[in-house]
Amino acid sequence: MRPGNRAGFTLIELLIVVTLIVVLAGIGLATYSTSITKSKEAVLKEDLFRMRDAIDQYHADKGNYPASVDTLVSDGYMRKVPEDPFTSSAASWQTTLAEIDATNPTAEPGIFDVKSGSEQTALDGSKYSDW
Repeated sequence: MRPGNRAGFTLIELLIVVTLIVVLAGIGLATYSTSITKSKEAVLKEDLFRMRDAIDQYHADKGNYPASVDTLVSDGYMRKVPEDPFTSSAASWQTTLAEIDATNPTAEPGIFDVKSGSEQTALDGSKYSDW
């Protein structure tokens, strides 16, 4: 080694390393946010399945549909109304009323279906409110 040469990294080498770290961090962040969305979608699908199953069980047991999602909780078909993972609220669920029974027109129509209250778009391009 010559006395004027110092051991170390050049500015170009440091810039290349920093650029690689930024690129890898960007890829990691994109993957992380996608995995968070996928997990929320899985929770939403499971919550919708469980609530629809409870509505069906209620209808099979009582012969009519529940008046609200809260009725499922008060009658013991669910422990609590789950939070919509995209709205972070248990009160944002959208319900669909059943058709009026022609054999019993005085009976109040209950909820037939439940959907997410979120207007966001899923990773597959559909709306969560259409699930």
